[in-house]
Amino acid sequence: MTADSPVLTDVQAGVAWITLNRGPQRNALDIPTLKHLHAVLDTFNNDPAVRAVVLTGSGRSFCAGADLAEWAEAEARGALQTYGWTETAHALMTRLHTLDTPTIAAINGTAVGAGMDLTLCCDLRIAAQSARFKAGYTSMAYSPDAGASWHLPRLIGSEQAKRLLFLDELWSADRALAAGLVGEVVADEQLHTHTMQLATRLANGPTFAFAQTKVLIREGAARSLPEQLQAELAAGLLCGRSADGIEALRASTEKRSPTFCGQ
Repeated sequence: MTADSPVLTDVQAGVAWITLNRGPQRNALDIPTLKHLHAVLDTFNNDPAVRAVVLTGSGRSFCAGADLAEWAEAEARGALQTYGWTETAHALMTRLHTLDTPTIAAINGTAVGAGMDLTLCCDLRIAAQSARFKAGYTSMAYSPDAGASWHLPRLIGSEQAKRLLFLDELWSADRALAAGLVGEVVADEQLHTHTMQLATRLANGPTFAFAQTKVLIREGAARSLPEQLQAELAAGLLCGRSADGIEALRASTEKRSPTFCGQ
């Protein structure tokens, strides 16, 4: 992958780093970038050597959201409603949200609109102190279109979600932490190291069990408690039969730390 690619990838010790690389456009998402990201996630989800995924941005922005220049071009030719950005973005958000592999958003700068939505689709969010969050939709007389209306109420509650969406406030990293939008805030210069430490811990863990846990959490909101307990029973049986489950039990009896393979 060349340095001028809109998406850069690097795999280290089971951790795949995906870096948005459209610095002059503040890493805005045009259709080619959306498709590129989707293809990368598909590849990593099927690669047993990748056991954790980190999404970050190059330069001073994490992601400025939709590429408004591309939108303007579509509007000029009368194709704004049909040229496919929204459908392509929805496919990407769904792919990221349903990835088997644990995901971390390392938010290095401003995350706006669909850029913020990308972070919401990740399992964990770590923000640099200089990170900023802005929904961006209502300032453009637009409603959320890439998942914010689903994720935000679940993460920060309906009132805070409406405040962020209605007033289109620019939230600092500390305010995002206080609201529950991110899980951690670290100094800018510590973002990569801190994220790598957490991602390595995940990559060395029982990733098969992580995947089952992600499915239980993702699908549990639509179930009754008895239905969820049945789903937990089925997932637990799968985990118990897995290589990781067998290794965990063996390591416990042998009084040693387990070595997990993710299967």
